[in-house]
Amino acid sequence: MKKRLTTQEDYKRRIDKIVEFIRMNIDTEIDVQTLADMSAFSAFHFHRIIKAYLGEPIGVFIVRQRLESAAKLLRYSDINISEIAYRVGYDVPSSLTKAFVKLYGISPTKFRQTKNYQIMTNQTIASDVKLSKGKVVELDSKTVMYISKTGNYSNIEYGDIFKMFWEEVKRQGLFSKGIEHLAFYYNSPEVSTGDENLRCDVCLSVHKPVEPNGEIGVKSIAGGKFAVFTYIGRYDKVGHAYDKIYGELLAKNGWVARENFCFEKYISNPTRVDPDKLKTEIYIPVD
Repeated sequence: MKKRLTTQEDYKRRIDKIVEFIRMNIDTEIDVQTLADMSAFSAFHFHRIIKAYLGEPIGVFIVRQRLESAAKLLRYSDINISEIAYRVGYDVPSSLTKAFVKLYGISPTKFRQTKNYQIMTNQTIASDVKLSKGKVVELDSKTVMYISKTGNYSNIEYGDIFKMFWEEVKRQGLFSKGIEHLAFYYNSPEVSTGDENLRCDVCLSVHKPVEPNGEIGVKSIAGGKFAVFTYIGRYDKVGHAYDKIYGELLAKNGWVARENFCFEKYISNPTRVDPDKLKTEIYIPVD
């Protein structure tokens, strides 16, 4: 009987297929959507899964593969730089030079002349991230007050928004047990074409009838099955937790991310808790 692949093995096999395709087609234009289709990962989760396994976003990985191929040709061959540029997928030599300098801090010409210059580095998932092993929970739908925001997530004034929500709770008499501080993220910063394309909803779940007021909207959030992980640490380092979740924990537990949005639940009060001890629950929708 043929042995059934574990989820982790299946993930690795699909990613290996993508990596091999990139390496075999380094001299051509590579369409990221084609790679996503080839992987058969959920379109929403494709970029995070790839980043977690490869240690960098797919676009950066492709560029690095081109430049590492160029570096090998520069170091170990006498092929002229113009020909090398074409061989690694650049239409004109100046594009190769610009990318090479940006990534490695040295021009192709100087690199060829400086035989002991080291540019290759390895990237790994942060090993010191404080993150629980995770568990699967079934969530009911939630009614939330929300404010939509666009722009760099780290620049959003979450504290001010939650303060507005609590003023509304007081005004409408919405006090009850189980109110939650949440944020739903609809775009991944590592693959966005700019901060202006990042969008999230900062939310407060409520359990009594609530009315919208000004920029505060009201909506229902669908429930379902989620893998939940508890992260302890600074909010600006939460990306390391996502890398570990997508690159290790989901597959290790045999959980497959489904097409839906992730969200975070903030357990600690940042005005009273040390930044390194802040507790955040990360919810990943799974099948």
